[in-house]
Amino acid sequence: MAEGSWTPDDIARLVSRLTLEQKVAQISALSAADLFTMEAAESGGPAVDTGRIRALRPHGVGHLSLAWFLGHDADSLREQLVRVQAAAREVSPFGIGVLVHNEGINGFLHASGTQFPTAWGQAATWDPALIGRAAAVTADHMRDAGVQLLFAPVMDINRDPRWGRVHETYGEDPELAAQISVAFVRAAQAGGGVLATAKHFLGYGNSEGGLNQAVTQLGRRTLVDEYAEPFRRAITEAGLASVMNSYNEIDGVPAAANRWLLTELLRDTLGFDGLVVSDYDSVTMLRTHHRTARTEGEAAVQALTAGMDVDLPSDRNFAALVDEVAAGRMDEKLVDRAVSRVLAVKARLGLIPEFGARQGRAVRPDRAEAREVRHAIAARGTVLLQNDGVLPLAPGARRVVVVGPAADELRIHFGGYTSVSMTEMPIGGQAIMEGKVPGIDPATFNFTDIFTTRIPGIAPALEQVARELHPEARSVLAALRELDADVEFVPLGGFGKDRALDEATVRAAVSDADVVVAVLGERTGWVGNNTAGENQTTAGPALPGDQEQLLEHLGETGKPVVTVVVSGRPLLLGTAARVSNAVLLAPLLGEEAGPVIARTLFGRINPSGKLPSTFPRHLGQIPLYHGHHHGSGYEHPTGKRHGYGDLDTQGPLYAFGHGLSYTTFGLVFAEPGGGAAVECADGVIRARLTVTNTGRVDGETVIQLYARHEFATVVRPVRRLIAFQRVAVVAGEREDVILEAPVERLHYTLADGSRGIDPGDVTILAGFASDDLTCVATITVGG
Repeated sequence: MAEGSWTPDDIARLVSRLTLEQKVAQISALSAADLFTMEAAESGGPAVDTGRIRALRPHGVGHLSLAWFLGHDADSLREQLVRVQAAAREVSPFGIGVLVHNEGINGFLHASGTQFPTAWGQAATWDPALIGRAAAVTADHMRDAGVQLLFAPVMDINRDPRWGRVHETYGEDPELAAQISVAFVRAAQAGGGVLATAKHFLGYGNSEGGLNQAVTQLGRRTLVDEYAEPFRRAITEAGLASVMNSYNEIDGVPAAANRWLLTELLRDTLGFDGLVVSDYDSVTMLRTHHRTARTEGEAAVQALTAGMDVDLPSDRNFAALVDEVAAGRMDEKLVDRAVSRVLAVKARLGLIPEFGARQGRAVRPDRAEAREVRHAIAARGTVLLQNDGVLPLAPGARRVVVVGPAADELRIHFGGYTSVSMTEMPIGGQAIMEGKVPGIDPATFNFTDIFTTRIPGIAPALEQVARELHPEARSVLAALRELDADVEFVPLGGFGKDRALDEATVRAAVSDADVVVAVLGERTGWVGNNTAGENQTTAGPALPGDQEQLLEHLGETGKPVVTVVVSGRPLLLGTAARVSNAVLLAPLLGEEAGPVIARTLFGRINPSGKLPSTFPRHLGQIPLYHGHHHGSGYEHPTGKRHGYGDLDTQGPLYAFGHGLSYTTFGLVFAEPGGGAAVECADGVIRARLTVTNTGRVDGETVIQLYARHEFATVVRPVRRLIAFQRVAVVAGEREDVILEAPVERLHYTLADGSRGIDPGDVTILAGFASDDLTCVATITVGG
């Protein structure tokens, strides 16, 4: 960790000057909600009474939670955080400031923040540098508001689309997630004054049954070699400053109390020397969910002993550490260890007056840069899954009829942890407390019940909020009509479970169409009306409501069908693939969704996104991912004999890395001067390739480089992504590309427990998708 005018000895001396109560205050948090007054502020937002801080936290304030609920715009947020910071310094020893955190998965989580496409959509760009630009913009928003800790990126690897939080991740592959994570952390921390927090450590995205917060059934080798890889790389290559634990349990031990996870692996093996903060209420869950602790004190001792440094979002558990130390059940040195880590971060951020002022760029967010990056991510993250030539459309050349429940909705394009989705909780909560939700007693209502509670009539309210927060954004229908005024809309299809479509109605609605554009998908958010989001696991990740039925009826009309799928995770799209002439994936593109989708359909944008996750063709294949081990998965050497007897095709519907274009590309190994096209020299694997645009329009694609260790002392994946590069090629032209990857990217936990690689042959494969690898060569690597 970078240091300024202070040293670790300075931190140790400061810790020694604090009372036990003051120490515990530094490793605990205060919720912004505890400062709200009953009266509404003149702006209509919650008024903040900073005078409460002295009564609530007389020994100091370590951290401020739920900052995204403060302020109604950038100015009011900044003003309120200035007042909170000043009040915290008054009660804290030596004027130590409060560490304010805020979510940043999709940009700065606030009504005033730029909302980028969701992380899964970002990953579909396969463009780490572009995502780094988004992280820099997000950090500028944080810095300007007075926030120091950016809760992002999510480094979870996910291989089960039933899980509702897939959209928060960078997909299924460790290398893709690692490269984007490194770019994000570097950019977020480069300007000073803001530090990134990686989450969730570890294996959270691979819970049993896809259920949120459930047990993770993975062996340690898989956890270390695959699921920890993005964290490893962000620590070593980007100086990651903070890590958040996950909600799951591994081999009977909850992550929040897992010493092997938080100390032996994270610190001793991966070399992390920063701050570990708890995911909200994960320490409380040791008592209420996992039942490894009887009291708040026991939960606090378990977490702190394991290596947790901070209890969020309040002091519910860590406040008990004072009594635990006094009773001899906890060594105060463990408290000192956590306090030292907190104060080191605060010193780095300029929150300790005697160690110097806060460092960092004092600039306002660049709104023009934000818009440019936001649009670029949406344009490059849109994935053309299939196309028989019906796309691109030509304005005015055909009569286009648009159907589908997502066609004229803006809300559907925003995932969780966005300005739009965060309004669901207060709107839904208010409806429940006012007795407007049948079957829910406001007197016994638990806040978390909102995740599974259907709230009648909330959809129009959320759509209104989306349009108010993003007045310049347009729905797909509105954007299509800007390009072709004759586009017709027929409101067919819905998200509800109690709908049925009549075939005759569908046939009549599109009878005069030359081509039908069906805009379908699922809503992702917080309340139970959604089918994806946090705590929104689905047993069958398919298009909800009557959308499958709508597709079947459209297929029976014989009309050309273009299906646009709005989703933040892989869905079961067998029907769409069968009846559609083209399928376009719009992975929660946010406020740029409408224009980008419309311009892509009409050829103004040539699609170039690539899938960050595998799309299964059947529910029973899950989990399905490209890097499965030799002897397992859909590329078993004996074929169907070890596959599913009731599936003719064992592989995916759409493979990892797949994505089409309105042009075509060719790829071959290049051998300049007769030299080797693929070589391993000085610890680096190097592949020289030539990509040619063999079509008639300019386009971009992503060249992907994979490796397969043919024989090893432990079972290896059938392929492992080791490098990739996005490249633009003019029609009829070619570009030479060199892809490089250090041999360390092939390292794994050997049979003796050390990290390295068995010597032998490694097959190098290059192409445009994990199932389209036409360039193959073999190299030999040493141990």
